[in-house]
Amino acid sequence: MADRLRSRLGGRPIIALALLAGLAAVAIAMAAGIAPGLLETIARPAPIVRAALAGGSIVLGGRLLLSALRRIDSSVRRDVGDAAATRLSDADLGMLVRGVRLVFLAAAAFAAASGWVLGEPLPLIVALVIAGVDVVETSFLLLVASRRAEP
Repeated sequence: MADRLRSRLGGRPIIALALLAGLAAVAIAMAAGIAPGLLETIARPAPIVRAALAGGSIVLGGRLLLSALRRIDSSVRRDVGDAAATRLSDADLGMLVRGVRLVFLAAAAFAAASGWVLGEPLPLIVALVIAGVDVVETSFLLLVASRRAEP
C-alpha cells in the first residue's frame, strides 16, 4: 500500500514544498518595505560577518553554477549514431529544467553576495525575487510534467 502511494505521488510532495518555499521568498521580498530597519540590519552586519556572508554566497553561487552546467550538459548530450537519441526523454527534460533552475539560483546567490559586499539591501531583495520566482516557476513546470507522465 505504501509503495503504491509512494509511486503514485512520485516527487510531488518535494516539488510542492519547493513551490511553497519560493512563494515564501517572494512574500518576504514584498514585505521588506514594512520593516526597512530590519533589512538594513541584515544588509549591514559587522564587516567580518558581511565578508563571510559574501564569500559564502560567492562559493554557493559557483557550486550551483557548476552543478547546473553539468546537469544541462548531461541532459542534452547524445550519441551521434543513435537515431532514437535525438529526442529528449522525460527524465532528460526534468534534468534540463533542474539545471536551468540552478543557473537562476546561482544568479540569486551572486546578487545576494553583491548586496553584502556593497552593504545595500536592494540586491538582497533582488536575490529573493530571483530565487523565489524561479523556484515557483520551475516547480509548476515540474508538477505539470510529472502529471503528464501519469497514464
